[in-house]
This record gives sequence, structure tokens and C-alpha cells, in this order.
Amino acid sequence: MAASAREQLLALLAEKSFRLGQFTLSSGATSDYYIDCRLTTLDAAGALLTGQTVLHEIESRGWRPDAIGGLTMGADPIVVATSVISAQQGRPIHGFLVRKAEKTHGTGQRIEGFRQKPARVVIVDDVCTTGASTIQAIEAAREYGFEVVGVMCLVDRQESDGRANVEKAAAPAPFVALFTTSDVRAAHVSLTQTKSGAPPIFAVSAKCDFCDRPAVTNMPGNRCDAHRS
Repeated sequence: MAASAREQLLALLAEKSFRLGQFTLSSGATSDYYIDCRLTTLDAAGALLTGQTVLHEIESRGWRPDAIGGLTMGADPIVVATSVISAQQGRPIHGFLVRKAEKTHGTGQRIEGFRQKPARVVIVDDVCTTGASTIQAIEAAREYGFEVVGVMCLVDRQESDGRANVEKAAAPAPFVALFTTSDVRAAHVSLTQTKSGAPPIFAVSAKCDFCDRPAVTNMPGNRCDAHRS
């Protein structure tokens, strides 16, 4: 059986967007992994899979939006891909982008693209960490006069109270994450082991025997990437 668009998208995120190591995030915090969804959403195949997966999720939840949008620039490729796929399938969902600040020239608008009111809209983002960029988009859309009927991100990092922050800002609209960091990490580790010919592991989500990081192998014991050798 052929893998679904969602399964293929997860595999591509694991291959192209996820890296293990030591990284400093924009917040100043450190992390043992980094995920850059744009390496997937701006990939030709990845853009197609992103549009298909996001559109399917929107339709399965019955949100029926007139438009989809989010804060530039993490949302940009998601918005365009979903809008194009929706048009191809005869159920067009228009796109809009939210500037981080209003223009200081021209019309001075913050919402670019679709601007018709009243309208039902879905807010999208690539990664949710603190949720700040998603919340900015939600607030800007509502201030403009849009009705936010759903909020979605590709990957929830499962930290910094990001989900709780977005859920609070989005209410009463629901917030959905297509994948969690655990999903992408597990797929990345599985892919890495397949390429290296290493034996499969049984519990990627278990904690390392030496620290609190998630384990990536159970041989000879539960070990994170830093302690695997």
C-alpha cells in the first residue's frame, strides 16, 4: 500500500528538516536538536505533500475556510501550497500573509493577499515553540475582522508551554499540530539507522540512562544521541 501524503511528509521532515546536535535557539535556550521546516516546505515534493496534508486536515475537521494565512515567513510556503492544491481540487481556499509589522508606506496594511470581509480563516505556522508567531497571526487576523475557525502548525516542539499558549489565544477555535517533535525525531532516528544498517530500537521515546534527553537507541541501554557511544 502506498504511503499517505501525511506519512510521506513526516518522512521528508525527518530527512530534510531535523538535525541532532547542540543548538542555540532564537530564545537563547539550548536544544539537542534543530528543526527547520522550510527545508521541507520549500522543497518541490515537500510543498506538494504539505499542501495535500494541510488541506486534508482542514477538510476532515469541517472548518470550511475562505482563506488560509499566517505570519511571514514560516507560514508562507504552507499557505501557497495549500491554496494551490485546493484550487486544483476545485475547492479554492485563498491565501493571505501577516506582516510582522505594518508597512510604513503605501496603504500601510499588515494583511497581504486575501482581504475580503467577512471571512472564515485558518491560521497556520511551521513550528510551534513558544507559540508567539502563531499568536501574532491570530491577533492580527481578528483585529482585521477575520473569523478564525482553526489554527494549525506542522510541528509542535512540545516545550515552553507553546501548545497551551496557542490554545488560549486561539479559543474558541481549535489548535491542531500535524506532528510533534517526538514523531519527527523517531522518524529521523529510524531513517538514520536504516541507512547505517544499525539494528532497530524499541523505544525512541524512553529517557536516556544518563540524562533526561529522549533515547535514540537501546543498545547497550537507553541512550540519547550524546551518550550513544
